[in-house]
Amino acid sequence: MTKLLTFVYQGKKVVTEFNRKLLQTNFNKKDSEIGFTLIELLVVIIIIGILAAIALPAFLNQANKARQSEAKTYVGEINRAQQVYYLEKQEFAPNFPSLNVGINQNTPNYAYGVNRLTYGKGVPNQQVYGFGLPNGGTNAVPGSATNPDTINFAALGAPIKAYAGVVIVANLFGATDSAILSVLCEQNVAGVDYPSSATDFNYTAFVNTSTTSGPTCITSGSTGWSPIN
Repeated sequence: MTKLLTFVYQGKKVVTEFNRKLLQTNFNKKDSEIGFTLIELLVVIIIIGILAAIALPAFLNQANKARQSEAKTYVGEINRAQQVYYLEKQEFAPNFPSLNVGINQNTPNYAYGVNRLTYGKGVPNQQVYGFGLPNGGTNAVPGSATNPDTINFAALGAPIKAYAGVVIVANLFGATDSAILSVLCEQNVAGVDYPSSATDFNYTAFVNTSTTSGPTCITSGSTGWSPIN
């Protein structure tokens, strides 16, 4: 604390010119002390970097879950639309455009499509598959007429989970009494057990389609596929 030297002149305390300069010097010194030192600034930057490294994986995980919620909804909608289609026409829709579900076949996150196996009006044990695969571009090509959708397997995208759906006509209560059953399967580990070629397009490697017990997802240890309720 700076002490000012004063003297009394005609009953008043007077600050000398020396004291004025001393006071101004003290103020300037305090102004120069405002702000961070270089070390303090580096410490702050390091702390921010550590916090960002901790928070980033959690943030990315939440972002992936948001993307995956799209595929869960869309593939589930494909399953439901196929059931309605069958009730109206006694066969499943041959491709994605035939369903008229009002959603894009290729989105920034996923590509969607349909492939039916056993089909035809009045044909028993009919099966149809729907898929939602991470989109690395425009990798789903819509089928025309009775042709299935096709997919470019080389264009699989980001490491987010894939989804497979299947709807079947199962004879659970005898040959003359059938039911329409479906299952929606989610990849256990993103980037693992993707279809690797067109031969896997029907998802027989990912979904069991028993016509006597109903469809189930195929799980292989920590990988494979799991059902979504």
